[in-house]
Formats: sequence, C-alpha cells, structure tokens
Amino acid sequence: MSAADFVPERADLDELRQAACGCRGCELYRNATQTVFGEGPPDARVVMIGEQPGDHEDLEGHPFVGPAGRLLDRALEEAGIDRDTVYLTNAVKHFKFTERGKRRIHKTPGRTEIVACGPWLTAELARVRPEMVVCLGAVAAKAVLGADFRVTAMRGQVLELPEFRAVATMHPSSVLRDPDRERAYRDFLADLAVASRELKSA
Repeated sequence: MSAADFVPERADLDELRQAACGCRGCELYRNATQTVFGEGPPDARVVMIGEQPGDHEDLEGHPFVGPAGRLLDRALEEAGIDRDTVYLTNAVKHFKFTERGKRRIHKTPGRTEIVACGPWLTAELARVRPEMVVCLGAVAAKAVLGADFRVTAMRGQVLELPEFRAVATMHPSSVLRDPDRERAYRDFLADLAVASRELKSA
C-alpha cells in the first residue's frame, strides 16, 4: 500500500491538500479524524517536517497547533525565523494512536507507514522547492535523510543535498517530555539557530 496512487500529477499545493483528504495509502486513515496536510507559503524558503499529527492536530486539521506547536512558535521567534514564512508539515499525515480510557496516546509511525506516506512529502517538497529543510525528530529525519540517519549523532549539522540544505533536530514534543526541559530547549533552539544563520547567509 502507498499514497502514490492518490497523489495527482502536476497538482499545486491546494490540489494536493484536497487529494490527501481521500488518501487510503495505509491503514492509519481508518481511525484518524482527518488528514492533516502541510500548511504555509507555497514559496517558503524553509520547510519544517515533524513526525505525524498529534491529538490536537488530528481534531483541528492543522499541523503544530498543540503544546509542541506552541513551543515551536516560541523557539522560531527566538531563533529569528518568522513562522508565517515557514511551510509546516509532517512525514505522516494521519494520527497514529492507541486508546487508553478516554485518552488517545501517540504511537510512533512504523517504517511501513512512513514509506507509504512518503509520496505526499515528496510532492510537497517538489512544489515548495525550499532552500532549507528542518527535520524535527527521528521519523522526519529518516523520511528525508534515510533510514540509517541518527538525529542524536548528526543534529544541528548542515547537510548539503541536491535539492536543498537540511538540518535535523529533536521534535518539540521531545523537549516537553525531557526531564531537563530547560537544557533540552536550549539545545533545540541552538539547532534552529543554525538553520536561521544559513538562511540569512544565503
């Protein structure tokens, strides 16, 4: 199974977003409230890629609107990156979770789901054509930089790819879960600052 059968050729971002609502490329659509596609300027200089929608995003239909999104907003402002100029998306477009009572608990997407959803991300990057891609967390990094990529070893480094430069860092939700949140936030902010400097020097 793959999203490839659902991705229209020569479609713009709005058309891709509409088509993604009907995606059945993996089983995640069955339990998710809706597809959460990327949002932002079609000519954004930077694309930020997370893992998957969370509970808030699944209910509201927009990426990065929950607690992790608010932390990302703060870090972007401090790093000197205007969120309004960023295209925000996720490697996987449906919320994967397990139910615990009335709560829906996040589950990490598997490799099969990441690969199945890959055609949507490829199409987004092809339409936006960013100068810089920031991978937020291991799932995003593996989707863009390969299955063997390790965020812990390579975070904050600028990688030159044929189509764009890339920087990987932790997901903002990881900052929120870290026992030493202040240190984790400083490290996260430092990685975003690397991307900011690259953009300003281009």
